Amino acid sequence: MRVQSETTAVGALQPDVRSVQDYLDETPVWRDGTDLPSAPMTAMQWRIWGLAAAGKFFEGLVVFMTGVALPLMGAEFGMTPLQHGLVSAATLFGILIGALTLGGLADQFGRKPMFVFEMALFMLFLALLAAAPTFGWMLVFLFGVGLALGCDYPTAHLVISESIPSSARGRLVLGAFAFQSLGALTGTAVGYLVMTFDPTLSAWRVMYATAIIPAALVLAGRFFITESSHWLLSKGKVAEAEHAIRKLLRRHPHYPKHVHLKSRHVEGAPRPEAHLLVLFRPKNLRATLLASIPWFLQDLGTYGIGIFTPTILAATIGERVAASPHNITALIANDMLAAKGAAFIDLLLIVGMIAAVFLADKLGRIPLQVFGFIGCAAGLLLASFYADFTGAAQTLLIYAGFMLFNFMCNLGPNAQTYLLAGEVFPTHIRGLGAGFAAAFGKVGAVTTAFLFPILLSTLGTQNLLYMLVMTSLLGAFVTWRLRIETTGRRLDDIGL
Repeated sequence: MRVQSETTAVGALQPDVRSVQDYLDETPVWRDGTDLPSAPMTAMQWRIWGLAAAGKFFEGLVVFMTGVALPLMGAEFGMTPLQHGLVSAATLFGILIGALTLGGLADQFGRKPMFVFEMALFMLFLALLAAAPTFGWMLVFLFGVGLALGCDYPTAHLVISESIPSSARGRLVLGAFAFQSLGALTGTAVGYLVMTFDPTLSAWRVMYATAIIPAALVLAGRFFITESSHWLLSKGKVAEAEHAIRKLLRRHPHYPKHVHLKSRHVEGAPRPEAHLLVLFRPKNLRATLLASIPWFLQDLGTYGIGIFTPTILAATIGERVAASPHNITALIANDMLAAKGAAFIDLLLIVGMIAAVFLADKLGRIPLQVFGFIGCAAGLLLASFYADFTGAAQTLLIYAGFMLFNFMCNLGPNAQTYLLAGEVFPTHIRGLGAGFAAAFGKVGAVTTAFLFPILLSTLGTQNLLYMLVMTSLLGAFVTWRLRIETTGRRLDDIGL
């Protein structure tokens, strides 16, 4: 087996100057000229992938754990329905602000510095949250946790997508994103276990504290990764980019021995603009709308159903908790019952994401997103029929509907909106564009998290589900109308 030549013989050996993606996409070739489907991932590439996956795990863990912790928080601080909404929305609002303000800084300061900073920020606020003395400080610390997770949205995507071959980009980015679903399931399970061993109102503090040590290990690992050669080259740092890609692709036997990168930047020419308004110029507007609007519409359902699945289950199949906040035994028993039900339903998040990992590079991002939105609508509509039944039939409809919703959501819009947002923009504004899309999506998440407790008590579960059916169908239409397919396309060629 041999590899494609690094030099071109024209009288004498001349350096073979190539792009970053050329080096990442290069595959081994058998002696008879037959290409292998892909090159083996290096240790550094897998390290980057694993550390990015850990960030998505923590997001799912913290956000969905809040659904289990919320009743205990409410009882400890005597929270009103409005305050319940504020707690549910605080982390999501932090994600919104973090994605918008910090995510774009990866275009300015580099992918690696922000990758390290966000995890340090996450650890700090997580420790403070576990010791929050009052309701007000609890809100502040939840917001801070969200700020760090928001920065991770674009940054984690970029550190993976800019360090791997084009042919594997979809499945590896989504493979890391799948850890959000694993985190969601783990968060629900941890909440249940903590309440089992510590059946007190302060158990919610222990739930959040369990993530501190794992976060410290991830933070340490992020110091030892390479910077993105795509980003370095976009800044005209050719020598540093060449050093970074040599380190990224270090393997045994050693290849490539020499790296010669070409920069598209013309010496003396002004750097491309990289600010928020650039996203809305004609060249980038379609990409901005495609990345943002469907994400907003899917987050309305994803976070509404995700966070409040325990609440909905408790209200429909659980035993009603007495109104007195001092009825701690009944409160915890009901919360544990709902947590078990939510964990069972959340299993379909993982199944859906596994399907997305295998199908994204085969069927394409756009078809899966459209099909997924339609499936979400079907699941929510099925769950809405629960009100017309009682007993086992009612329980079956709720579980079947929510499980179908979770599967189709992660197969389609929850996975594909994240994937597309990090692919449809050129390198110099990729972090900014992905961050804006994530932030716009979290406007939907914050809206539904804040309004869900209020709407549940005023409109009822069934009418709320009808509203989410309509937003899911709208998401399918918008995706198809604005479609930009990125499956199999090189990052070097996107946005040119």
